[in-house]
Amino acid sequence: MSEVRIAAEPRTEFGKGAARKIRRSDKVPAVLYGHGIEPKHLTLPGHELLLALRTPNVLIRLQGDGVNEIALPKGVQRDPIKGFLEHVDLLLVKRGEKVTVEIPVTTIGDIAPGGLLDHQTLTVAVEAEATHIPTGVEVDIEGLEVGAVITAGDLKLPQGSSLAADAETVVLQVAVLPTAATEEAAEGEAEAASDEAAAE
Repeated sequence: MSEVRIAAEPRTEFGKGAARKIRRSDKVPAVLYGHGIEPKHLTLPGHELLLALRTPNVLIRLQGDGVNEIALPKGVQRDPIKGFLEHVDLLLVKRGEKVTVEIPVTTIGDIAPGGLLDHQTLTVAVEAEATHIPTGVEVDIEGLEVGAVITAGDLKLPQGSSLAADAETVVLQVAVLPTAATEEAAEGEAEAASDEAAAE
């Protein structure tokens, strides 16, 4: 996995006013922690950080005054309305160190006709070396019939990674494709249940 180099500046001013001032200059307040170090308060360039965070589990090489570290984003706060970055927590990692991360699950192929693919989870927790985090895991669903279930333990994980989630966790399953008749029956049951609740 490649590293994204981002310039980091030490942050000496704290509080909401200082954070607003940082954001107005298109920068983002951040905290680097881990390995028993005293947390380092940093300021990072907003645009470069936003681009880097588009990659899941991106490795960020922080370089600047007194800083030359590799980190993983562990907490990202965004403005709920405008979506801009408000704050980022970064976990310090070392080469060769194992970390637990969530990686996306994607599917290839098509299930058998008459079924409906139900994704129970879109990511799965794995343990991998910090500098070799897999980008995701693929599941071949070609020809899967109704009733088929794929659990976390069934996944063929990328080399060098091991499952950190419960092996019995259902990742996806193939349900019966709803028809007009089954949808009407379900609606009828829901209406009957609400009528019973209203009568009580």
